[in-house]
Amino acid sequence: MAHPRERDCGPFDDDGSLRMAEQARDVARGFLSAAAPEGGNALDAVLLVVSELFTNAMRHAGGVTGFRLEAGPGTVAVTVHDARPVPPRPLPLDATRPGGFGWHLVQELSVDVRVDVSAAGKTVTAVVPCPTGVAPRG
Repeated sequence: MAHPRERDCGPFDDDGSLRMAEQARDVARGFLSAAAPEGGNALDAVLLVVSELFTNAMRHAGGVTGFRLEAGPGTVAVTVHDARPVPPRPLPLDATRPGGFGWHLVQELSVDVRVDVSAAGKTVTAVVPCPTGVAPRG
């Protein structure tokens, strides 16, 4: 069975496409149904990372300018671009205050998190363990 190796879902126009984390999760579910049909509980981790990165870009960086999913051997990379060239910063964990847990969750659920900053904004990529149909290269 062939699986999509990647899906580039951006950049975004002002036509309303993928303006909400729920829409991004729906795109990710479709991607995962082909790329990781046997993903089990790992699919939930990927969807949570999609949600958190997308929501953080919307809430703290003025919106998402690009969104990409890529299946690797046993992983799914979630990449979100935004126009704010300031890296995310974790807030101190405080159970008495709502919010502030997303960046910690992304780091906990991922085997690698990269933030690339440029004058045009930033790109955050989180690589999440997930059984995929992609064979290792080599």
